[in-house]
Amino acid sequence: MKLSIGGSVHDPKDPVGRLLFNVLAMVAEFESDLIRSLTREGMAIAKAKGQLRGKQPKLSLPQQRHLMEVYRAGTHTTAELAELFNVARSTVYRTVQRQEGAKAGK
Repeated sequence: MKLSIGGSVHDPKDPVGRLLFNVLAMVAEFESDLIRSLTREGMAIAKAKGQLRGKQPKLSLPQQRHLMEVYRAGTHTTAELAELFNVARSTVYRTVQRQEGAKAGK
């Protein structure tokens, strides 16, 4: 692999080529670190303003309550509940776990 800059070709095996490759690598690493730092700073500002909430739940609070009523009644399997509420089974399990955890915490 060789690097062509402004008409001159540099081989990474010679000293000048190695210097150029190292400088380019350092610039790329600096740019990556700068992007990461700015992203963290932006997320911290958004969190402080209350705008960073993460992914929204698939089910609204009334839907979660209804799911728990049907779940506690024991008339449907988890797969049937998932199909009924148009969500994945993991969402049903997670909702049940959160609701049971909230109930135990009270």
